[in-house]
Amino acid sequence: MTIDELADRLFAAIESGDTDVVRGLYADDAVVWHNEDRATQTVDENLRVLRWLSRTVASLRYRDVRRIVHAGGFVQHHVLTGSLADGTEVTVPAALFVAVVGDRIVRIDEYVDSADLGPLYAVASRRRAETTP
Repeated sequence: MTIDELADRLFAAIESGDTDVVRGLYADDAVVWHNEDRATQTVDENLRVLRWLSRTVASLRYRDVRRIVHAGGFVQHHVLTGSLADGTEVTVPAALFVAVVGDRIVRIDEYVDSADLGPLYAVASRRRAETTP
């Protein structure tokens, strides 16, 4: 599989909510880092977030994709779009730097403006408040 094909499979799997495919594209010890919280996630932590995203955002799509493939992986800029249950539109421009070894993703560094994540943070906060005794 080429790096471009790997990237296509990754984003198609995320759009469709197929975290089993995503897991298969990650190395066992892969990490995902996010600039907005400067936290690094394990594969399991990242898959938990992706499952939540799939349940929370309808019509999840990667749009305006620009990708540069290189020997060690790829860089991609895209706009993640979708809608929340209350009709709020989600629009999150992002840039990812993805390191690939063989045919597995070993690291993702994701850059987004936290202001664009506001609608998602609001949903997460409401759900936490509903489940806190």
